[in-house]
Amino acid sequence: MSRVAVVTGGTRGIGAAIAKALKASGCKVAANYAGNDEAAQKFKAATGIPAFKWDVSSYDACAAGLAQVAAELGPVEVLVNNAGITRDAMFHRMKPEQWTAVVNTNLNSLFNMCRPVIEGMRERKFGRIINISSINGQKGQMGQSNYSAAKAGEIGFTKALAQENARSGITVNAICPGYINTEMVQAVPKDVLEKTILPQIPVGRLGEPEEIARCVVFLASDDAGFITGSTLSANGGQYFV
Repeated sequence: MSRVAVVTGGTRGIGAAIAKALKASGCKVAANYAGNDEAAQKFKAATGIPAFKWDVSSYDACAAGLAQVAAELGPVEVLVNNAGITRDAMFHRMKPEQWTAVVNTNLNSLFNMCRPVIEGMRERKFGRIINISSINGQKGQMGQSNYSAAKAGEIGFTKALAQENARSGITVNAICPGYINTEMVQAVPKDVLEKTILPQIPVGRLGEPEEIARCVVFLASDDAGFITGSTLSANGGQYFV
């Protein structure tokens, strides 16, 4: 029987690649999104994957959204926490709302998404939780104290939740992508990309969303049952941990 998987931020970029790869692996996938209705409808039409709209920074919205997914597809067995935003600024110029928005969406969302499903996973003795962190949660990044703090927090959360639930058949792992060829990176000026970013990446290129998706598919599989509390760095050699 196919597993039911939820991917937050699942209709664009890395999340869309993850959702499509999980479907190809045999999962019944629900793609969550926050606000871009046009992109979500295009994604649904192209892939046949249902899209569910809710704000991952709201616990009540997550609980209601996950209940809807369970009613339509079945109990959630694979959860990929991919949704994230940036509100970049040097810290001495950062506004409280920039800090709060990023921490709420990128870090607090892990509680909001995991808490409604964890008891069911424990009862069924199976679960796969995969948190998409970032290279900048490992090494920090100028102008991203909010983002780096939230992404580092995801790694700590992953390790703690993994310890708590290992004996219940639930694995919890994190993936830290480097620079991936998404809309956000494509918006970087070409000269900055070629002269500043690419020289930092030993393999000499950007990663592709599908490469992160393949990491997720493996960690979500039965074959990865002995891997938990781990952080997988997928950054082309840019940063070694």
